[in-house]
Amino acid sequence: MSQALFEITKAATFDAAHYFAEGPQERPYSRLHGHSFRVEATVRGPATEPVGWVADLADLDSVLKAVAAELDHGLLNEKPGLERPTLEHLCLYFAERLKTAFPGLSRVSVSRPTIGESCSLAL
Repeated sequence: MSQALFEITKAATFDAAHYFAEGPQERPYSRLHGHSFRVEATVRGPATEPVGWVADLADLDSVLKAVAAELDHGLLNEKPGLERPTLEHLCLYFAERLKTAFPGLSRVSVSRPTIGESCSLAL
């Protein structure tokens, strides 16, 4: 039998403002506005010894929350890599910052729960 693979996931939230200068000007998102965001990071892999887990959930939680804190209550457009702060670019932003610490990172999802929008990046 092949080795079992597991996925562990942690979530964090942040609030931030943004705008889309390149989008249709008649749309409300071309103006400065804000959202509450939720980000989830999933790490995939076998359960490894000596503990028997994929990765330490406390470590994943800490790193994910630290990246979310970089964006919290800020203007996303001012962050390098988020000049066009789409959900897609937010997924890439988190993935780039998490991949080094978690080589088994397999998915990053960013959502705006209050308006029912989300995006997932499969790695």
